[in-house]
Amino acid sequence: MNSAIITAALTGGFGTKKEIPNLPMTPQEIAESAREAHEAGAAIVHVHLRDDLGRATADLEIARRTLAAIREECPEVIINLSTGVSTTVPFEERMRLVEMKTPIMSFDICTMTFGADSELRNPPILVRKQASRMLELGIKPELELFDLGHLRYAFQLLSEGLLVEPLLVSFVFGKMGGMPADPGVLATLVRELSPGTAWQVIAVGRHHTPMTTVGLAMGGNARTGFEDTRMIERGRIATSNGELVQRMVEIARLLQRQPMAASEVPAALKLSKELVGA
Repeated sequence: MNSAIITAALTGGFGTKKEIPNLPMTPQEIAESAREAHEAGAAIVHVHLRDDLGRATADLEIARRTLAAIREECPEVIINLSTGVSTTVPFEERMRLVEMKTPIMSFDICTMTFGADSELRNPPILVRKQASRMLELGIKPELELFDLGHLRYAFQLLSEGLLVEPLLVSFVFGKMGGMPADPGVLATLVRELSPGTAWQVIAVGRHHTPMTTVGLAMGGNARTGFEDTRMIERGRIATSNGELVQRMVEIARLLQRQPMAASEVPAALKLSKELVGA
C-alpha cells in the first residue's frame, strides 16, 4: 500500500497541564513538541494557540511567535494552523488567522453542537468569505468534517468554486454532537470521495486508536497527539506528543504503511510551493 501521512495535533483548544502534565502551551513548548513529533515520524503538525493563561486564542502576535518558534526549532515539518481555535472564540477572530499563511490550515465549514453544552459556530456567509480568502492566498484547507452532512456541504463549496480539488479531508469521530466512531460510517464517507482526495481519520478519547487504525488499514492517513488523546495505553498518560506519534508510526508499519517524509508532503497534497518555503 502507499505511504501514510502522520499528523501530530500538539495542543488543541482545551485541556490543562493539570490534566496532561506535558501539554505544550507556550510558543517554545509548542515548537519543541513539534520537533519531537517530527523526529518520531510526523510529517505535519496541527497547531492551536494558547495565551499566557493557557486559554485558546486567535491572537495574531501569539500566532507569529509560535510559528516563528516552530520554524526555528524544526524547519522541515509542515505546519497546519488551526482556524477552529475553540468554541469560545468568535468566527470573525478565528478567520483572521488565515493571514498567517501557513501552507495548510484547518477549516470547520459547518456549525455543530460540541459536547454537552457548547456550539462551534460557522456561519455560512463567513465560511464562504474565509474559503475565498484561503483560495486567494493559496492555502490548502484541511476540511474537518464532524458529521455525514458536512461532506455534502464541502461538495457544495467545491461546486461554487470556493474549494479546489484535490480536497484534503479529515473525518472526526467520537465528539458528542458529531458522528459515531463506527467503521461502517467511515466506509460510507470514503465511498463518496473523488479519486485523488487525501483523507485522514481523527478520533478522540477511547475511540482514538481503533478508528485511526481502521483508517490506516483502509488507505487513509492518521492524526494523533494530545488534542485527540492523552493516553498511550489504558491507565497511562503519554509523556509527550512524540510518544503518541511513535505509537502511530508503529501501527502504520504493522499495516504495511510507511510514514511519509515531510519533504514528500507538498507534492502529495499539492501545497503552494511559495507557502511551504515561507
